[in-house]
Amino acid sequence: MSEAAVKTGHPKGLWVLFGTEMWERFNFYGMRAILTLFMVNALMLGESNASIIYGGFLALCYLTPLLGGFISDKYLGNRSCILLGGSLMAIGQFSLFYSATIYDSNLDFSKAIFWLGLFVIIFGNGFFKPNISSMVGSLYPPQEKTKLDSAFTIFYMGINIGALLSQYFVPLFAYLKINGVQDPTVFKWGYLMAGIAMVLGTLVFFFLKDKYVVSPDGTPIGAKPNKDSSKGEVEEQAKFSSKSIGIASGLFVVLFFTFRYILVSEIGFSNFEIGTLVKGIIYPIIYGAGISLAFLIMSSAESKIERERISVIYIVSFFIIFFWAAFEQAGSSLTFIASNQTDRTFIFGWDMPASMVQIFNGLFVVILAVPFSIMWDRLRAKQKEPISPMKQAMGLALIALSYFIIAHNVKDLGNSGLLAIKWLILLYFIQTMGELCLSPIGLSLVGKLAPKRFASLLYGVFFISNAAGYALAGSLGAIIPATGDKFIKAETLGVNLQDVLDKKVTLSVEQVALFKKEQLPTDYTSFGGFEIHNLYEFFMVFVILCGIAAIILAFLTPKLKKMMHGIR
Repeated sequence: MSEAAVKTGHPKGLWVLFGTEMWERFNFYGMRAILTLFMVNALMLGESNASIIYGGFLALCYLTPLLGGFISDKYLGNRSCILLGGSLMAIGQFSLFYSATIYDSNLDFSKAIFWLGLFVIIFGNGFFKPNISSMVGSLYPPQEKTKLDSAFTIFYMGINIGALLSQYFVPLFAYLKINGVQDPTVFKWGYLMAGIAMVLGTLVFFFLKDKYVVSPDGTPIGAKPNKDSSKGEVEEQAKFSSKSIGIASGLFVVLFFTFRYILVSEIGFSNFEIGTLVKGIIYPIIYGAGISLAFLIMSSAESKIERERISVIYIVSFFIIFFWAAFEQAGSSLTFIASNQTDRTFIFGWDMPASMVQIFNGLFVVILAVPFSIMWDRLRAKQKEPISPMKQAMGLALIALSYFIIAHNVKDLGNSGLLAIKWLILLYFIQTMGELCLSPIGLSLVGKLAPKRFASLLYGVFFISNAAGYALAGSLGAIIPATGDKFIKAETLGVNLQDVLDKKVTLSVEQVALFKKEQLPTDYTSFGGFEIHNLYEFFMVFVILCGIAAIILAFLTPKLKKMMHGIR
């Protein structure tokens, strides 16, 4: 590729990565759209457990990039890791397809295959995700790094085109009502479509990488490290002392048990309920890994400027946790609300599947991604572009606004009223604008601030903030109060659910067992010691968390600007 081509536009390799990521995201978001509904309706795990498992699954999908980034930087290179990750994710989706095929004849074996499929997807994602993001940044020479915000926004549009397509077609083929109730037997077709999409994405990269995914001088990007210099570029490698690794490992152990005690009130392992296992094992691993890894990477910084730039990545990553904790309610609590207490009547009286409501996020990203990219470019030309941390503070403020609006529209619903779908659409529109201020800008910031020798590892660090956010999302999603369908179901059993929750009546042993079987609550949920009585209070939790985070990050931005040493 000529130098002129680089200067006048984006390299063709960006579009190869765009297409690869598009199909991978079709695979991931298609599966995500039906995941919690499958767990509740087919595997009978309950909404609270489904939310916690969903959060733990997503969190691990953003934790394993640390491993994938390390293996890539140290041994395999970006290219091999992308092919390995894509293959594993396809196998995982076909495992979920098999689980959804046999659940009604052998529930226990179906659950076992389901867990296996999720873990294969988790590790496949770990190899795939940090490496394809790292390759986007590597396409541009130092003098073209100002294009990264625009490049990552385009790349992010590919993500959301894949999400948009999957969130239409997967729910369409995985939705069937019988006597007004979702038929779980059709979920398998959604998983099958997701697996096929992942195969397509892997093949796109395999056949086009050598021709287009190259540096401006034609050198292949993402080859194995330590290769002979006569055959190509020698990759810089991360180096950590034995002492630093030992201290980081000890710190991780201490943090693991500390967070375990905070989350499940025990250090040992006496409770084997699935939700407790996820909260008490997976969540502490994520939180502990993030903090201990911060120490490890900082110990390898070679200068004050390098340390301060890495510190900015960590500070921004911390605030991103709150964004994703709120944003990722889409696949859990917001899906349950869409299913159980929303009038989903859409154009021409069509009853939109609850799993399809998430499509509006992908649709709005596709519509808004290019305008946002143009807006940043024009503001940059006028020297009025907000610095990256301020953009992310704006993203947090927008997501707080979205929940504030919907909170006031559910305030008077009561136990039987239905939320108009237009309010969920508006929520997704505002959240999409927040997402475009935060997510692609965050990826770009890492690309500009990270030392090259552990660029993939620091992308993994960025993704661990997503992981922590998803873990928090699972915990917060589990506090969703009883929706209208629960009150109706209790009424059919001859019980007033409101009286049960208010402790005005005491259930018999038989009624308690029946409530458990029908997945009905007997107590209000709580957060921070406060009971959550209704959807208004539930949504206000996110308003407070994201609003405070936005204010603090905006206040810190001038200091962060100095620590970035000229990088915006």
